[in-house]
Amino acid sequence: MEKIIKIDGKEVRLKSSAALPLKYKAQTGRDVFSDLAKMEKITGNKEGMSVLDTEAFFNIIWVLAKCADSSIPPVIEWVDSFEAFPVFEIFEAAGELITFSMGTTQKNAVAATD
Repeated sequence: MEKIIKIDGKEVRLKSSAALPLKYKAQTGRDVFSDLAKMEKITGNKEGMSVLDTEAFFNIIWVLAKCADSSIPPVIEWVDSFEAFPVFEIFEAAGELITFSMGTTQKNAVAATD
């Protein structure tokens, strides 16, 4: 799934697929599920800022952008190319991609076998 969002007035294409956890680990050396768990509390409230893991946040958004455009520079250079980076707006927009790629639309999509 792909989505175009605006960051600091620039259109940024984000892409997610079932391979997101593997790509995230390959790019950052970190586990995306652990980092997402850290981010769970920041969805749309200012109290969430107290638990914001900025490295995890930037890495998640950067990997989604890198999946859409492999020419994107390393994370620090990429983030530095923006004057503003509205955390809550960006994470909300990216959340749909993450949920889509890691979720399922079928009940019991993976069934145990006897």
